Amino acid sequence: MYRSPVEDILFSLRHVAGLDEAIAEGAFGDLDADTVASVIGEAGRFATEVIAPLNRTGDTQGAKCENGVVTSPQGFRDAYQQWVAGGWAGVTAAPEQGGMGLPHSVNFACSEIWNGASMGFALCPLLSEGALGALNAYASPELKETYVKRLASGEWTGTMNLTEPQAGSDLNAVRARAEPAGDGSYRVFGQKIFITYGEHDLADNIVHLVLARLPDAPAGTRGLSLFLVPKFLVRPDGSLGQRNDVRCASIEHKLGIHASPTCVMVYGDNGGATGFLVGEENRGLAAMFVMMNSARLSVGLQGVAIAERAFQHAAAYARDRKQGRAGAAPGMSPIVEHPDVRRMLLTMKASLQAARGICHLTGVAIDLSRHAATKEAREAAAERASLLTPVAKAWSTDVGDEAASLGVQVHGGMGYIEETGAAQHMRDARIAGIYEGTNGIQAVDLVTRKITLGGGRAVQREIAFIRAIASDAAGRDGFGATGKRLEEAAGGLERATAYLLDALANDQDAALAGAYAYLKLFGLALGGACLAKAALAPEADAGRVALARFFAEKLAPVAPGLAETILSGDAALSGAEAALKEVA
Repeated sequence: MYRSPVEDILFSLRHVAGLDEAIAEGAFGDLDADTVASVIGEAGRFATEVIAPLNRTGDTQGAKCENGVVTSPQGFRDAYQQWVAGGWAGVTAAPEQGGMGLPHSVNFACSEIWNGASMGFALCPLLSEGALGALNAYASPELKETYVKRLASGEWTGTMNLTEPQAGSDLNAVRARAEPAGDGSYRVFGQKIFITYGEHDLADNIVHLVLARLPDAPAGTRGLSLFLVPKFLVRPDGSLGQRNDVRCASIEHKLGIHASPTCVMVYGDNGGATGFLVGEENRGLAAMFVMMNSARLSVGLQGVAIAERAFQHAAAYARDRKQGRAGAAPGMSPIVEHPDVRRMLLTMKASLQAARGICHLTGVAIDLSRHAATKEAREAAAERASLLTPVAKAWSTDVGDEAASLGVQVHGGMGYIEETGAAQHMRDARIAGIYEGTNGIQAVDLVTRKITLGGGRAVQREIAFIRAIASDAAGRDGFGATGKRLEEAAGGLERATAYLLDALANDQDAALAGAYAYLKLFGLALGGACLAKAALAPEADAGRVALARFFAEKLAPVAPGLAETILSGDAALSGAEAALKEVA
């Protein structure tokens, strides 16, 4: 049922995110567009043929835990070993680490493909990629020598251990502790929850990155250190030694992504789990943020991936299912010919391609922040990547959630029946707006930290980007009111930005009251610009023009209304206590 959207991904990277220009400017050495196309094409083939057929099995069988041993659904281990053999764990890893040394934007494209094929499968390499980045940035040479190549090869996998029962998104409340062992290592104690692939049977070792507090550490997040805690200790020759003092107590029973084991991990039942400090003492959050930021964009692409899969599923059903009569057609018509079904399908496709464009802009900006030719270009790219990351994560996962719900609606009553598979997309998609920082937290981050970047220059550059595309689209044949509607969205974004920047200095509650609406407004304006930019490309066909016009005329017009909700401040929240009081 699922076909990896390789052509659409390549088109977005090239014509929306500007990957061709970056390659032409020499940002990636001798990399060429044909190599990028070949890698992404092969990823698409592998995902379609090997991973996608496991998606339904993963959902119905799920991961199983018995006496601390987690067993993956049928076929997952074999598929993972094939994935490792293909070198897919090391797309961005340096050649000296056994990797391909390709840009992060290429790996993000592959990440969408893996998640579209099976979100439950893809979560394992998603976390490993983040762990690899954190270790490359902060680990000692000795730790890198032991662990990095094996993570880059996929021989071992990685996890991220932040959350505890009393500490959800508030890391100030973390209680896990670590004590110096006297030999350069540490003994780690505590419990972590919601640990994706914390235990499994896909790889021989698991590298846990664990936030914990040292004795006498400062309170709050300033007292967190990061520790590498392997499932199996590693001997000097690189072989696996004894089992570490870490275990999986249980796995969660979840709404969706059943194939992915979400583990409760316990450290230190028998004297303390052996851990190794990553980076400096009490500076662990800086290292962990490397992993978190990578994961946030990857989760945004999960939203795109689920939306793509739900769209393909719904569109195929709509072409086959006959119900009622459309227009003057004789007899019953395929439901795809009914205007409201077309509305739903176009909403799904236009929104997912808009979200894909935002994610790709972010991914290429990450690459250019490291590889652009000048310091000024690198700094501007870093600001763009930082600004767009919360939008890419939150707006894209909202799109995934909405598209999956619309996919169920297109199926009608059969969408509510598990056997069609439409319900799985809806169940799987729902978590993406919650983990790796809830979408509400992303909105707060955008408003309180990101729109002030460069004194507001970063967001003004994005508004100028949207306006330039709106101007190019204005008056073009087939584009209808695209240019006008994008200009209106840009104007709303500009007014809301000015208001929020003032409110941050004078009335932060008013700014926070409008944070989520601002993120939605930002996504609509920038997403519409991405679609229009794709439609303006010389290679664009009529379908891309139609999508850009639909989004601009049917979805983007709510942008000025969102701006008004932001400009109204927090007065409408003043009655919350009375409205939400408990019924006696």
